[in-house]
Amino acid sequence: MSQPAEPAPAADSSSGEFEPKPSNNDQADFRNHSTAQSGRRPSGRRASLDAAERARRNINAKLANPLAGYSHTELEQMGADYAMKHQLGEEDDIQAFRQGAVCAQDPARFDSYAGLSDQEKDVMRNEFSHKWSQPRLLYLVIVLCSTCAAVQGMDETVVNGAQLIYSKQFGIGDREIERETWLLGLTNSAPYLCCALIGCWLTVPFNHWFGRRGTIFLTCVFSALTCFWQAFTNSWWHMFIARFALGFGIGPKSATVPIYAAECSPPAIRGALVMQWQMWTAFGIMVGYMSDLAFYDVQDRPGITGLNWRLMMGSAMFPAIIVCFFVFMCPESPRWYMGKGRHYKAYQSMCRLRYSKVQAARDVFYMHTLLEAESGMKVGRNKIMELVTVPRNRRAMLASEIVMFMQQFCGVNVIAYYSSGIFEQAQFSTKSALAASLGFGIINFLFAIPAIYTIDTFGRRNLLLTTFPLMSLCLFFTGFSFLIPADTQRTARIACVALGIYLFGIVYSPGEGPVPFTYSAEAYPLYVRSYGMSLATATTWFFNFVLAITWPSLNAAFTDPGAFSFYAVWNLIGFCLVLCFVPETKGKTLEELDQVFSVPTHVHAAYGLRQLPYFVQRYIFRRHVEPERLYEKEEVEYHDTSYGTEREHDPERRV
Repeated sequence: MSQPAEPAPAADSSSGEFEPKPSNNDQADFRNHSTAQSGRRPSGRRASLDAAERARRNINAKLANPLAGYSHTELEQMGADYAMKHQLGEEDDIQAFRQGAVCAQDPARFDSYAGLSDQEKDVMRNEFSHKWSQPRLLYLVIVLCSTCAAVQGMDETVVNGAQLIYSKQFGIGDREIERETWLLGLTNSAPYLCCALIGCWLTVPFNHWFGRRGTIFLTCVFSALTCFWQAFTNSWWHMFIARFALGFGIGPKSATVPIYAAECSPPAIRGALVMQWQMWTAFGIMVGYMSDLAFYDVQDRPGITGLNWRLMMGSAMFPAIIVCFFVFMCPESPRWYMGKGRHYKAYQSMCRLRYSKVQAARDVFYMHTLLEAESGMKVGRNKIMELVTVPRNRRAMLASEIVMFMQQFCGVNVIAYYSSGIFEQAQFSTKSALAASLGFGIINFLFAIPAIYTIDTFGRRNLLLTTFPLMSLCLFFTGFSFLIPADTQRTARIACVALGIYLFGIVYSPGEGPVPFTYSAEAYPLYVRSYGMSLATATTWFFNFVLAITWPSLNAAFTDPGAFSFYAVWNLIGFCLVLCFVPETKGKTLEELDQVFSVPTHVHAAYGLRQLPYFVQRYIFRRHVEPERLYEKEEVEYHDTSYGTEREHDPERRV
């Protein structure tokens, strides 16, 4: 098992002595076992690859493990040369790099390396057998990342209850006046407009100038100040400006924190930590609802109108302040230091995050070799254009954009941002509506926890194909529950609306909640992954904005049954799109993903449609039917000096 691929560097990589082991023949032969369009069995004939495709596959092999193919003796010398060149300590540190370089080639096979002492092997073994037994400082990093995610969630949802009050005070609360519904949507959606247009694109320069910790600190300062600012606004346009500025805190932080977590954590828990961003964001959403309910009964003071909603909006600043106080107690990302050419600082930082120097040297040396490999990767003239022009990349982009788009248009953020108003329209009192929203927040958080298990157990595609129809049913049920007469059957109306929304939250949390970012992170080839993820992030924030700005007007024009049915239909569309255009990526190595996304789009669409009768026969009529196999595991032949090797797959290294 090779180490997980590190995220793309934010800054220029330093030059070093590492050079990929040259190949006597750079043409790697691949045996294609893909089923043809007609569904025939694979012929087994060797497929010919053009020079560009061979180069791209070679790049993925090199980035998958740039140390493959070296002997232990060569690796020991490379580690020692690297440590001495960059003056990384005393003799014991140089020895650690000799050992770490060998372990970096395949961390799981440390037992086969005779150069480690029994004590060092015990430390390595404990890293895999007790993966959550980590240094205390690493747990501080985990707390930091979790608190940042909570800041994100709370920033997004305190407006849910506050808008019920300030919309009337600002004169934009009348659902019968079209202008007011659009102004309310514009005010609520302002942060996501900023994220899509400006905030997300500041991630790279902020990380380049300020580092990971500095970016987190700066964005939390933005969040705290703008939340405080929102509490002192006195008109809709003033609130719009304050909330637009909040986007400078939300956008870069949402991209930086998962990268920081991945760069600091060891391979065994890296995937789990990155996945927890979604879970702790859901926790922050829940806390935002709690804040709304807690401050609702606060009475105005002389000279202060709307003290309750001002406290709601201002309360979101406190988690951000907590982050600001202890963010610099955590070490800077070793990867960021290395990107700046500060190798000794990177080693020092990694030593604080690992139990032994060998572990730290292993991870630092692997980062260095990966950076060196990345610095020499030049395929095509424009990587952004290659997202579209290269068929394999284009299919990955299509699948990624579908799941990111549907994360918003499944309708979840309609409930996240407007649930209190929806419950009011269902004849809840205002305070009961806030309490009902808190119930949705609790459900969203609790059912996000098992998603860490289900996403690697049931698969991304299967989860989406299962949850989209169920989410559609829940939204149809919720929408038509508004047709229950409020004057004669008020209790039934309230109960059915709440039940529909809660069931929707239960179904969403393990499906469209965690899948999109995980899928997007693994679908793209490594050499264009940073560009693909930037596009995915911008997509989700833009359609988040579209959803938030249009819901008040959509709800007024379509009425409650029509508005919920609109998003229910989008869930059915999402099911069809996933069925036809989103292949499964669970449990696939980098080489297997190349094969998956090399299947022509129309071939996979036809295969998806043929799966429908199979599902009916297998799961409804309970017949034993063999599934059609669109592709089998590809046999890859490597030359002795090639970069790639066949490896057993570790699901956590995909993130």
